[in-house]
Amino acid sequence: MTKPFIRTLNLKDYTHGDSQSRQAFSEEFAAGLKDIGFIILEGHGVDHKLIDKNYELWEKLFSMDTETKQKYEGIDGGQRGYTGFGKEHAKNRTVGDLKEFWHTGQELPHGHPLTSEYPSNVWPDEIPELRKNALNFYRELERVSRNMLEALAMHFDLRKDFFADMLKDGNSILRSIHYPKLDESMDPNAIRAAEHEDINLITLLVESTASGLELLTRDGEWMEVKAEKGQIIVDAGDMLSRITNEVIPATTHRVVNPVGENTSRYSMPFFVHPYSSCLLETIPATVTKDNPEKYPAITAGDFLYERLVEIGLIKA
Repeated sequence: MTKPFIRTLNLKDYTHGDSQSRQAFSEEFAAGLKDIGFIILEGHGVDHKLIDKNYELWEKLFSMDTETKQKYEGIDGGQRGYTGFGKEHAKNRTVGDLKEFWHTGQELPHGHPLTSEYPSNVWPDEIPELRKNALNFYRELERVSRNMLEALAMHFDLRKDFFADMLKDGNSILRSIHYPKLDESMDPNAIRAAEHEDINLITLLVESTASGLELLTRDGEWMEVKAEKGQIIVDAGDMLSRITNEVIPATTHRVVNPVGENTSRYSMPFFVHPYSSCLLETIPATVTKDNPEKYPAITAGDFLYERLVEIGLIKA
């Protein structure tokens, strides 16, 4: 049996390549999502100084005292601002994950028709430069996401913007996460992030500050995933799996507790969500005699609400 591997792709092959290079990138990206669920991306063009600056500022935020952070907690069921340590748990689990995090969402011009659809972002008064840097980072990851989804549409022989149009002014979320050092007060049954699948279309994850991310291979084995400096990990979520009739499965993954040196960990996953009224419908070409249609149509907003209830961020 061939040992599974994570493909490393260069986005410039798609954005700057000829038609043959673009097609090859598209097929390799789709194959990576189908075979193992993750790919590692280079050549994405996100300035590393911007990544470093964001990590610096978020680390500063999470180092603030609990009382200060709690001023920004509980905004629209945790959709924006701060969520305290242990508040979120994986689907079908009751033990909270060993993490705290902050959500940054879409910011649209005043008067935009979708403004009322999304909660307003929350910005800490104590770190005024955070807003500009976080939003610049958000826009850059939106750009990369659009490129990746255009490439995926090519694989399915769909119009170029089939997937990418879903994220135009969409409900994508930048989640800035702090996993503190372990201590004796923490639940011994808890880990940093219990096994789960992401809710969204795809997730982009720039290199984290420490290891711990693992994916569950199609053969049921846990495998470490690590992005080096300048790389972005891309994986498939539940919405993409639903649209593709599970031709591309959602990828189960987790973040395990440190072994050896007890270090804290920071990460900044970008969850690519469609706009709320976007209808998640099965791509007809993915429905066959051997793979009948599995899911009815549902809006992205309704699907997101269901999952936020399941992971404990919203009380039904």
